[in-house]
Amino acid sequence: MVIERRAIFQRIAAEAERGAAVFPTNAEVALKVQRALDDPDCSVAMAAKLIMAEPLLATRVVAMANSVAYNRSGREISDIGQAVSRLGFRIVRSLATAVAVKQLSAAPIEPRFRDMAVQLWEHTAHVASLAHVIARRATRLDPEAAFFAGIVHEVSGFYLMSRAHEFPGLFDGEAGNWMSAWKGECEALVGRAVLKKLGVPEPAQNAVETYWQGYLALPPVSLGDTLLLAEDLAPVTSPLHSTERESRVAAEGSLDVKLGDTSLSEILKESAEEVASLTASLKF
Repeated sequence: MVIERRAIFQRIAAEAERGAAVFPTNAEVALKVQRALDDPDCSVAMAAKLIMAEPLLATRVVAMANSVAYNRSGREISDIGQAVSRLGFRIVRSLATAVAVKQLSAAPIEPRFRDMAVQLWEHTAHVASLAHVIARRATRLDPEAAFFAGIVHEVSGFYLMSRAHEFPGLFDGEAGNWMSAWKGECEALVGRAVLKKLGVPEPAQNAVETYWQGYLALPPVSLGDTLLLAEDLAPVTSPLHSTERESRVAAEGSLDVKLGDTSLSEILKESAEEVASLTASLKF
C-alpha cells in the first residue's frame, strides 16, 4: 500500500507542477478578491464592495480589525470600509488567501477526515498569529509578511485534503504509514505549485521552503526561522506531522533564549492576549 500511496502522491504532485492545480469554486471567489487587491487602482470602496460579496471573508476582516493587534484604540467597528482602512490591503489580502486555503478542505471528504482538516486549520491559525508576534517583538521583521507565511505554510496539506475524496482509503491506518510517502519531494512540489497559484510573494515562499527543510536557527533571524519557531510553539500540532514529533524549542529548552534584552518566554507571556485575539479572528 505504501508503494501505491507514493504513486498517488507523485501523480498529484506532477499534476500540480504542470499547473493543473484546481481550487474549489468557493476558494476561487476569495482569490478573485485577492487579485483585485493587487490592482494599484483598487480603492478602499471598491475593495469593501468585493469583500461584502464574500460573507466569510467579510466576517474575518471585521474580526481582525477589532483584534487586539489592530484595534489599539479599543473602538470596535462593523463597517467593512473602515475595517479595510484600519487593516490595510496587505492584511486584507492575507485574509482573502486564508479563506481560499481554508476552502480547500471544504471539498467532499470522509467524515473522519473532517477532524483532520479542522485540526490543520487550527494549527495554521496559531502559527500565523504567533509568527506575527514573533516577527514584531523578536526577529524585528515585517509582522504582516510573517502572518502571511503562517497562513500558507501548510498549503500542501490542504490541497492534498481537497483531492483525498478521489482516492478512497488514501489515509487509512496510522499516519506514519502514509506520511513518509508524502513528506519531502511530493509535499514540496505540490506546495510550490499552490503557492504560485495563490500569488504568494517571494519572501513568504522562501520562508515556507525553510519550513519544509526544517532547520531552525536559534536565536531566530530570518522569516523562515520566525515561521519555524511559531510552528514549534503552536499549541495545536499539525495532523500531518508524526505523533512522536516533539517541539525543537521545548526539547532544547529554548524558551529562555535571549532576544535582545528579553527572552522568548517573556515575549510570549506579554503577547498572549494579542496572539489569542489574532487566532480567534482566523477561526471560521
